Amino acid sequence: MINYTERLTLLMHDVVTRVPTLSFIDIGDVLVFARHGRSKAEGAFATCHCLTLPPSEPGYYFWRDRVSQSITRRSEWFVTKSPVVTLGGRSIKYMISFTLPRYCDQSLDRSRKERYYSGAEAWLAKLDTIVHELYHIDPEHSGIRRIEKEDGTYSANCHGGRFFEEVAAMVKCYLDSKPDPATYDFLKYDFGGLESRYGGIVATTFRTFPSFPQRYVERLSEQLPCDAGQPCAFDNVCAHHKALADAILRTHTQPTAR
Repeated sequence: MINYTERLTLLMHDVVTRVPTLSFIDIGDVLVFARHGRSKAEGAFATCHCLTLPPSEPGYYFWRDRVSQSITRRSEWFVTKSPVVTLGGRSIKYMISFTLPRYCDQSLDRSRKERYYSGAEAWLAKLDTIVHELYHIDPEHSGIRRIEKEDGTYSANCHGGRFFEEVAAMVKCYLDSKPDPATYDFLKYDFGGLESRYGGIVATTFRTFPSFPQRYVERLSEQLPCDAGQPCAFDNVCAHHKALADAILRTHTQPTAR
């Protein structure tokens, strides 16, 4: 049995100790967990989730009449907050989720990253994804890293040509440092290969699987004055979701069609 998220966490720790650009990251501040994602479906292989964003400014939802453009109803005032996730008494600043089995079954062939790894083995696509998500972590822990454009301004997109090039350069930097192959050899197997080799796969998820902690809205205890009329009941307008941050081990198996 292989604990896939544990192996990913150990590999990430090795990466940040060998790649200077990522050396500011303390993997103890990062929680790695698994989500479900079918291999043949479109979607992300992994995602970086920031838990350090401050509460938003107070706001409310409202609806306008299409003809008169007047506000016909609105929600109560609320703020948007980041969830608090702790592990062993330590606050987590970022979470990185990997979609299984999709992440395990990816390859370089016909992917956007293929041109950066000409002639390389297919498993490097997975290492690239790991470095990619780590690179999203902001050195100031103020959110997702902002990408600077060639003119010195920041891109509205958290990706771009330079981002992918820099990720590929960090992957090369890591491999050039001659890491122990035992640290990353599990990346060489797809989901089926992992099951055959290890007899099963487990990964960290949340008790509310497939849900996980995300930004949520919270009603202001003291409502602000507003000229937009009387509010609707808050819970009837906004889904108030606070996911439990209690990570557990859950067995992931290859989905079957019925």
